[in-house]
Amino acid sequence: MTGRDCGAAKSDLHLIELDQPLPGQRRFISCWVSRSDDLTFVVDPGPPATGQVLIRGLDRLGIERLDFILLTHIHLDHAGATAELLQKWPDARVVCHPRGRPHLVHPDRLWEGSLQVLGRTAEVYGRPSPVPQDAVANFDEANGRGGKYEEAVAAGIEVIQTPGHAPHHVCFLNGGRLFSGEAAGTFSTLGRGSDTREYYLRPATPPMFKLEVAISSLDRLLALDPAPRELLFAHHGRFTGDVRGLLQTARDQLFLWVETCREMVSRSGGLPTPGDTGQEIALMDKIAAELARRDEHYARGADHPEDIRIRERDFTRQTLRGMLGYLRTSVNAAG
Repeated sequence: MTGRDCGAAKSDLHLIELDQPLPGQRRFISCWVSRSDDLTFVVDPGPPATGQVLIRGLDRLGIERLDFILLTHIHLDHAGATAELLQKWPDARVVCHPRGRPHLVHPDRLWEGSLQVLGRTAEVYGRPSPVPQDAVANFDEANGRGGKYEEAVAAGIEVIQTPGHAPHHVCFLNGGRLFSGEAAGTFSTLGRGSDTREYYLRPATPPMFKLEVAISSLDRLLALDPAPRELLFAHHGRFTGDVRGLLQTARDQLFLWVETCREMVSRSGGLPTPGDTGQEIALMDKIAAELARRDEHYARGADHPEDIRIRERDFTRQTLRGMLGYLRTSVNAAG
């Protein structure tokens, strides 16, 4: 496992890479670090297994005070190292959706669920330790715009509810920078610069995917006025081009992918038989091939190195599995 710091030396924004010993999981999981004279925070400290990698990276940056640990959602690869950071900086406040709080304080169910869904990947990420309940920032139901997160809002951090990738997903806006988690999918500049128009983008939909919920979240981000000047992805990197245009692309992409799934299911004579993994994978791979013809942003994945192409093939299947589940639910509801 390696840790690499990305960003200009004088910048107050840094990206610490948290590579995992899994196929293609390099330049994929990372932690954003923002530092100014009066506010220092990290966004998504990553898996438990690379907690010390992150701490060493923060030490190299000279981070002595940590005000907030911001969590876009409570998945192992985003929030798993939270307890470890608190051991180093016990005064830091943890900000997350209130539905995520129980999984931080009592992570046993999160761990068991992660093992069931991710298997070996969860084992590599590592088992999370409990987060002290009093370290999690209060959620004020009575507060107004800003996501009702009183402590974060007071520090100039806006919290935006963005369910979709997870029911408890949020984004953070600070100083014109939008930390988007996985609300707009998985991203790569492909080494073409942070303002490139020729980026790679793929939806990141969960097993229990609801198209309407994900679209509503992207609409919420598109409605931000003024538009953010930078978009900071969890997976992966920094975008400084047309932020609103990219968010619109992510919205359009969801519709395109669901419609392509619908068409390919119809051509194949219907949805795969539940539990028939071979039939499901065969259909998903056909859908992915069709998407590579229809979606220019996804098609650019062919420019990834081989190991990252393998990773993206596997995560594409996860995304399509969620979309097929959505179609199955829609059919059942209509029936």
